[in-house]
Amino acid sequence: MSRARLVPAAVAVALVATACGAADTPAASNTDAAITIFNTEPENPLVPGNTTEAGGSRVLDPMFTGLVEYRAEDAQPVNAMAESIETTDSKVFTVKIKQGWLFHDGSPVTAKSFVDSWNWTAYGPNATQGASFFSQIDGFAAVHPKDPDGRDGPQEAPAPTAETLSGLEVVDDHTFKITLSEPFAVFPVTIGYEVFAPLPEAFFKDRLAFEKHPIGNGPFKYVSRTVGSDIKLTRNDDYKGTDKPKFKDLTLKVYQSRESAYADLVANNLDFLEELPPNALAGKQYETDLGERAVQRETLNMQTIAFPFYLKPYDNVELRRAISMSINRDEISKVIFEGTRKPADGWVHPLMKGYKPGQCGEYCEYNPEKAKAALAKSGYTGEIVLLSNTDGGHTEWAEAVANSIKNTLGVEARFAPSTSFGEFRQKVNAHEMTGMYRAGWIADYPSIENWLTPLYRTGSSSNDGGYSNPAFDAKLAEADKAASEEKAIELYLEAERILAEDLPMIPLWTQNTIAGRSDRLKVANLDPFRRLDLYTVEVA
Repeated sequence: MSRARLVPAAVAVALVATACGAADTPAASNTDAAITIFNTEPENPLVPGNTTEAGGSRVLDPMFTGLVEYRAEDAQPVNAMAESIETTDSKVFTVKIKQGWLFHDGSPVTAKSFVDSWNWTAYGPNATQGASFFSQIDGFAAVHPKDPDGRDGPQEAPAPTAETLSGLEVVDDHTFKITLSEPFAVFPVTIGYEVFAPLPEAFFKDRLAFEKHPIGNGPFKYVSRTVGSDIKLTRNDDYKGTDKPKFKDLTLKVYQSRESAYADLVANNLDFLEELPPNALAGKQYETDLGERAVQRETLNMQTIAFPFYLKPYDNVELRRAISMSINRDEISKVIFEGTRKPADGWVHPLMKGYKPGQCGEYCEYNPEKAKAALAKSGYTGEIVLLSNTDGGHTEWAEAVANSIKNTLGVEARFAPSTSFGEFRQKVNAHEMTGMYRAGWIADYPSIENWLTPLYRTGSSSNDGGYSNPAFDAKLAEADKAASEEKAIELYLEAERILAEDLPMIPLWTQNTIAGRSDRLKVANLDPFRRLDLYTVEVA
């Protein structure tokens, strides 16, 4: 039997993105320098399998290196800790990892480090946010039984009948085998996401100690954390990867608002802010404030409004349609964002291979008459509330959206500012939302599947509102095991069309992200996932 060598870069994706705004590479840089970048407070302790939000991801990404990583220039996946990933059928994968790699505590990174980490994350009683990313691996139902009436129902999920995934097998110290329940050609692309990172034995011996002092295997290692203030990392000079940093210390400073971070950036007290707030975009003030220090590129993120399906009246599809058609996306982009946002017309990002324009149809188009007709059909006459955290530069657009709804539908609609991002996410995950709420998505990995499965499949990791449609789930399952990439894309697009009928989340806009750097950073680029590409940073 012949064996096909699987090269992740050739699988399922063809993202096209352009970068600009980088300064020239200096002749010499300060490799002992320290830099400070913007962050929001992480929602959870810093464990890869339990972190699926931006504030935690900015910390974990430089601390951990997975089997594959995504190239900053075009988001294509390439091997990182993986020496090879082989399959003949997209169902059984043999993974060989590179030898000689160490965790930050000096212990070796082995095949068991990956298998133990994945088993822990998938195990139902651990209640991790990343568990559903392992649902394609054989044996997931045994370690993570389905809750019969969902997370808000009175029944509890049955106890697991196994503690480890039957589809994971350690072959030797540097080889392990993955067996999926069905063929899934996209799987090798997914495993660069942080939830698939390895964990050291220290984690399993004393989890609480690990959470106080996380231990990774990446180019930066943990130094300290002051909750609500900052997290400090330093360069791992023993790092075996090729993406070695060109500076020493990294502080991720927690800000209560992007506006205050921007003030620090202008004053050169902050070295990088990956997305400027609306007050900097207004009238292109940033051009005056930053000049050549502005950095921009089109990034893989989308702003949305999510609905709590566990709360009336937001389970009413006609009301959701009325709200969506009452939002003048184009005007808000021009007035609030100086045209840097592009109105979204579906749930898949336009830069993804397979993107099809207009998938949302008329429900994502501003149409006052049809919006009013949908509201009348819904029978709802009460107030509409939009909730959002206020530390991410969301106030201006959220107020504009609420006003657009109010003026179009003639109902009371208001923006209700909430807490910091970390606390906001905790309330979202606890199903404590009291109205529709701000949401957004930055791609975990470059695949059309990543814009659908985690957000809308029943019980998935980021399906926070509790949307469920068996027909949509079935279509995704059909797409996952398609025989070819072309057929898979065709089926994923059919699944996206099902969302258009249900409108479980309102797509608002994608963006040309405008960031800013300090005078000290001579090279500082955005990556496709709207983060500072740390490995290009050079300090004067």
